[in-house]
Amino acid sequence: PKKLPQQKSRSGKYFIAAITFGTLLGGTVYILRLIDPYTIAGSALSKTTFGIVLITLIALLTIFRGRYFCTNICPVGTLLGLISRYSIYKIKINADSCVACGLCAQKCPSGCIDFKNKTIHNETCVKCFKCLSLCHNHGIIYSRKSTALKPRAPEFSASRRRFLIGTAAVATLAAAYKAGIKLSSDIAHKVKTILLPPGAGSSERFANKCLNCNLCVENCPMKIIKKADNTFPTVHLDYGKNYCSYNCNKCSQICPSGAIRRLNLEEKRKTQIGLAQVNTDICIQCGLCVRECPRSAIVKPKGNFPQINSDICIGCGACQAVCPVSAIKVTALKSQQTAPK
Repeated sequence: PKKLPQQKSRSGKYFIAAITFGTLLGGTVYILRLIDPYTIAGSALSKTTFGIVLITLIALLTIFRGRYFCTNICPVGTLLGLISRYSIYKIKINADSCVACGLCAQKCPSGCIDFKNKTIHNETCVKCFKCLSLCHNHGIIYSRKSTALKPRAPEFSASRRRFLIGTAAVATLAAAYKAGIKLSSDIAHKVKTILLPPGAGSSERFANKCLNCNLCVENCPMKIIKKADNTFPTVHLDYGKNYCSYNCNKCSQICPSGAIRRLNLEEKRKTQIGLAQVNTDICIQCGLCVRECPRSAIVKPKGNFPQINSDICIGCGACQAVCPVSAIKVTALKSQQTAPK
């Protein structure tokens, strides 16, 4: 098999991690949406151009550069790498036993072994331990720092370089945190009038926890959950052709980020996501909405327009979907709540 190129630790990964964790602390997952493989895969499966392009790039990186994404882009990989760098136990090359055959470097999925100089870059090592099982000469060992091995030649101004990178990364983290707070507020403002899935809570909470993985979009049996677009920065409900089924809570069961809280069916049936309103200027008093409402929240006195009980209505949209003249519209609540009755 073709040997993967040796991976070097890129300082840029610390800034990617700082920006990601900083914005997360600031209250938004916006940056995480751009680099999380599971989110990107979900977007690709729902046929968004953005998701397809990113998943293709990650696939190409994996094919030609092995674990490059994990070790030099992924913020979790960067964090784990730092832990490995200062861990008590490390994978090392025993200079006395190593014959520099290069088999370990050829099989290493992260390209962290320099067999010529007999060194292993533990920060990019993913601890798969393939090298240990491959080496028949016991040239690679997993041991404590104190184990006597061939000393590595010190790098020129390495400590100063690490200090400068660390300082810059901390400054980036602080700036990202501040930017995250503003971004969180801006996103929440854009979605404050949007209908959201039951369990979303407030618009601010949902908008800044939703990863846009589109799992809810793909799994909604009523097809009312729509993808984020230029108008709506998050997934949202669209009652144009259907409504939220009274007997379904699937979206809350599959959301990976907790943006949609897990609700059992009984809880979901009492969660108000909006309130229906009747436009009496165009209502023809047919009474279809009364018969369709699953919670009996609509009554129609004889010879009068339908009346909606706001203590019972949960904004499921069944009345809006059945109205032949579009006289009923469900408007979103600022924050979802449990129906009083």
